[in-house]
Amino acid sequence: MTKLALAERVAALAPSPTMALDAKTKALISQGLDVVNLTAGEPDFDTPAHIRQAAQEAMNRGETRYTPVGGTPRLKAAICDRMRAEIGIEYRPEEVLVSVGAKHSLFNAMMALISPGDGVLLPVPYWVTYPEQIRLAGGTVQFVPIAPEHQNVLTADDIRRVLTPETRGLIVNSPSNPSGAVIGRAQLQEIAALAVERDLWVISDEIYARLVYDGIDAPSIAQFEGMRDRTIVVNGVSKAYAMTGWRIGYALGPQHVIQAMANLQSQSTSNPTSVAQAAAEAALTGPQEPVDEMRREFDRRRRYAVSRIQSIPGLEVHEPKGAFYLWVSMAALVGRTLRGRTIRNADDLALAWLEEANVSVVPGSGFGVPDHFRMSYATSLERLEVGLDRMEALLGE
Repeated sequence: MTKLALAERVAALAPSPTMALDAKTKALISQGLDVVNLTAGEPDFDTPAHIRQAAQEAMNRGETRYTPVGGTPRLKAAICDRMRAEIGIEYRPEEVLVSVGAKHSLFNAMMALISPGDGVLLPVPYWVTYPEQIRLAGGTVQFVPIAPEHQNVLTADDIRRVLTPETRGLIVNSPSNPSGAVIGRAQLQEIAALAVERDLWVISDEIYARLVYDGIDAPSIAQFEGMRDRTIVVNGVSKAYAMTGWRIGYALGPQHVIQAMANLQSQSTSNPTSVAQAAAEAALTGPQEPVDEMRREFDRRRRYAVSRIQSIPGLEVHEPKGAFYLWVSMAALVGRTLRGRTIRNADDLALAWLEEANVSVVPGSGFGVPDHFRMSYATSLERLEVGLDRMEALLGE
């Protein structure tokens, strides 16, 4: 039988390395191995009870049919209210699109904004999905290396170094996955001014905006002068409300762009799940104390994990101010040997930890920096301690 030829757009498409490694780790766990999984980009908490109850009540009311493509009116209103409270911007329901997770919102936005050959600025390190989505839309990825002295925080100077006449847009992710870095108000204002000056659109991924520490501010670039009508803000309920499996994300922006994204969605997935939308509405309008409780626990784990990593020779980390990841440099270990393995990069180190110590982390090659790895602290303090003990013991050899 003749092998079917793949379309060019998918032939070179790489699978998500974070999802692939998480799946491999879970497969080992299912085989009975005691693997400490530090790869997952999801909270280890249960979805709060009042949110689950809202979903059950929606099912009992028979809300199990199609909804409007872009989301129910009640959920859109709840999103507008939440955005007004969090970033101080008034959005109308027609400027909101609810999708099947924030990743879907990002995909819709890129397909609506990027034309073939458009240059899109992508700060490094980046979340693994961004470059693949840019390429799927026909765009050209313009990587923006962040100067080491900026400690993973993007600045306007970083962007100026790589601007070209073909540059059309910018991806901003603050707090960042994988680094946990938060772009401060002064730096973000300079980036906004540059975007206005160069007439760039911006996709601002703010999925971790509720998970910031040390009392710092995590502003939205849409707040600055001239930015509301050139920014697509992407957010969702997955991280802050422990609702990763419910798959509800949303985008807010200029009405004509949101309508184009809705048209695209109408021909792909149509509406997000009706019951999940009811749950998301309850999350956004109900008690917010569960978010604060999760953030406090993440903060406790963050401080512990940072102190442990900083005490391990050969590893280096800047304290993250948001999300639930550590972005760790292992550059000092390159060239070392572990149980007969030569460590050339974080891929080698991650494989050694998985196969020799039953600990799973994500190597930084998928994020654009091969001598770093991402380690999630979205797991219990007890499991963190076990995992870090194993990592340190193997390196001690």
